[in-house]
Amino acid sequence: MFYVSMFFQYIGQYIKTRFQYRADLVVEILSDLLFQAVNLVFILVVFGHTQFLSGWSREEIIFIYGFFLIPYALFSSFFNIWDFNERYIVKGEMDRILTRPIHSLFQVVLERMELESLFGVFTGVAIMIYAGNLLNLTFAWYDYLLLIIFVLGGALVYAGIFVLLASIGFWSDARTSIMPMMYNIGNYGRYPVDIYNSVIRFVLTWILPFAFVGVYPSAYFLGRSEWYGYAFMTPFIGIAFFVLAVFVWNVGVTKYRGAGN
Repeated sequence: MFYVSMFFQYIGQYIKTRFQYRADLVVEILSDLLFQAVNLVFILVVFGHTQFLSGWSREEIIFIYGFFLIPYALFSSFFNIWDFNERYIVKGEMDRILTRPIHSLFQVVLERMELESLFGVFTGVAIMIYAGNLLNLTFAWYDYLLLIIFVLGGALVYAGIFVLLASIGFWSDARTSIMPMMYNIGNYGRYPVDIYNSVIRFVLTWILPFAFVGVYPSAYFLGRSEWYGYAFMTPFIGIAFFVLAVFVWNVGVTKYRGAGN
């Protein structure tokens, strides 16, 4: 209950801070929406030259993209730690974090949250509804529960991968450029994995499992029975990667040498 209370206190303070600069908040929301629109236009341009992509129709690709936006929005809202190494390790702000009687990762996550990214959830839902109507998809009552489970699993996959990457900073004091590169690799998860060669498919499934953020869980709702096994693995992969990430983080904290060394 203590952590729940702290969570809502952080959110309350964040909202107060953001509403002090309303124009900046509106610009950031519009920028996110524009970025999502550009990605959608890219899909439409690709399918302007072909009807199918490795057996996937335009509407199915759009549906996958819409699904991908939902877990990605949750991740972007609460795990905005792309600059962890430079801010907390190189500049020494981790010293401040470790003086407080709260788990260090919990503090870092809430300090860096960007709740305006949650608008991506509504965008993703709208795109899924649009594509679902074109595909004549129907959902049973339990599909909505599975949707929530798959979304949370996908968000944990993203969170686990990037917490693992952030944890590298505890062993290295130098600035690294791996975060931006990994963000770009993550975008591969919003396209069907069978459009890639076997090596990339293996990496996106078992090494950097971004495929569990978009295409695998979406395949269930699209009726792609050959991917059902992967779809139902989504929450387990998400939990496994996130638990591993927290473990590595906790070990890394013990290796932190402080800003003065």
